[in-house]
Amino acid sequence: MLTSISGKSVIVTGGSKGIGKGIAKVFASKGAKVMIAARTEKDAAATVDEIKAAGGTADMFLCDVSDFDQVSALADYTAKTFGGIDILCANAGIFPQVKMVDMTADDWDQVMSTNLKSSFLCVKACIPYFEKSGKGRVVITSSITGPITGYPGWSHYGASKAGQLGFIKTAAMELSRYNTTINAVMPGNIMTEGLADLGEDYLSSMANSIPLKRLGSVEDIANAALFFASDEAAYITGQQIVVDGGQILPESLEALEEI
Repeated sequence: MLTSISGKSVIVTGGSKGIGKGIAKVFASKGAKVMIAARTEKDAAATVDEIKAAGGTADMFLCDVSDFDQVSALADYTAKTFGGIDILCANAGIFPQVKMVDMTADDWDQVMSTNLKSSFLCVKACIPYFEKSGKGRVVITSSITGPITGYPGWSHYGASKAGQLGFIKTAAMELSRYNTTINAVMPGNIMTEGLADLGEDYLSSMANSIPLKRLGSVEDIANAALFFASDEAAYITGQQIVVDGGQILPESLEALEEI
């Protein structure tokens, strides 16, 4: 299954760390040619080296995904390097925790630009290449936070992630003329460098609130993205899938005690 990924050209934004890095490595392991888009050269280069050491194909392009000129250059470079663009994994995102009473307009705008605006810009930049090849796949990394749940300090993050789900509904209709699908993966609490910074108490509390009793791995998200990007998912568009170990299901923590 999913042999259709082999040989495909894939852009992964925010691909040097966390979920993005997991997506990049899983796609590369299935034979895809992966372009890592990131802001930090050291981290991007390290990810490329890891993929190549494992026998995969990868390159990197440094850019700010909230700037359309830079995103367009990313698309052009990827197409030139890999012979086109087949798949876009719009994963780049930030989640600085700050409550509304302390949040500035600039704080809000930064999160919206990095998380939501960039999704639109990356898709727009890839459209000419999807049109040229006659097909394409877009996978957005959203979240359960915003569309389904909330958490103090992440009103801007939650709004950006809910916005991504609104975006894909109309985008799916507009992209259909290019035989291109767009879908979203909604991670729950996934073990990444960023989440680890929240501390052991937070991680333990989160794990205990999940029916499967563990935080997710980056590979859990990557495998869902892999499916959406495959030929096997060719008739699925404008949809989202929650990957959270059942986190959103219990009515209360007490409900977990009944398991």
